[in-house]
Amino acid sequence: MSNDQPTSGQPPEDDPFLKKSQEPQGPQEPQGPQEPQGPSSGSPYDSAPPPPPPPYDAGPYGGGPYGGVDPLAGMPPLGEPGKRILARLIDLLIVSIPLYLISLPWGGVVEMNDNNRGNGNVGDVFSQTYSRHQLLWSLIGLVVYVAYDTYFTHKDGRTIGKRLLKLRVAMLNDGRVPDTSASFLRAVVLWLPALLCCPCLWWLINIVFIFTDKPYRQALHDKAAKTVVVQTD
Repeated sequence: MSNDQPTSGQPPEDDPFLKKSQEPQGPQEPQGPQEPQGPSSGSPYDSAPPPPPPPYDAGPYGGGPYGGVDPLAGMPPLGEPGKRILARLIDLLIVSIPLYLISLPWGGVVEMNDNNRGNGNVGDVFSQTYSRHQLLWSLIGLVVYVAYDTYFTHKDGRTIGKRLLKLRVAMLNDGRVPDTSASFLRAVVLWLPALLCCPCLWWLINIVFIFTDKPYRQALHDKAAKTVVVQTD
């Protein structure tokens, strides 16, 4: 028997089995549930895609006025045409009665002058309808009406008449209260033709639009200012 055999139970240092057992082994199986790793940077596909935007790009009324399946989705009910007309009549009375009373010491808003009847031709009719006195008061009325509408529409979207009928003017794209420029443009488009050009025809056109315009029942001044009239609580 050779004397090279180990005398103890420990293997020699140059034992190949010992070296193999100490060498790094292959990939190990995970011993337990792994904690989720955060998204890695550098690739746009590492993170989850963002959620889709809400209908009409947010806002109580939405963004694109004619986008999507239902253009009225998310919008409060549109103001009923009858209520809008009644609210406008109330505003007319609120402004026109004080204006008429103020004009009485100067002959009233409408000048009554029999000497201005003329011969019935177009020039005489125009001079009778738009005398210097009446033109002056029409301009004064225009300023008062535009100021009234601009102030209350910019304040909270409601003139006194609209407040009584529970209506509100809002921007079509996002539902906010119209700013000063939109409120002023809306008032000018409404009152300038009505007081200086063709009042009866202008009111008739706007009323027709309120009843027939789709899908937002916009009158011409609403279209100019990109506004809509809706109901409130």
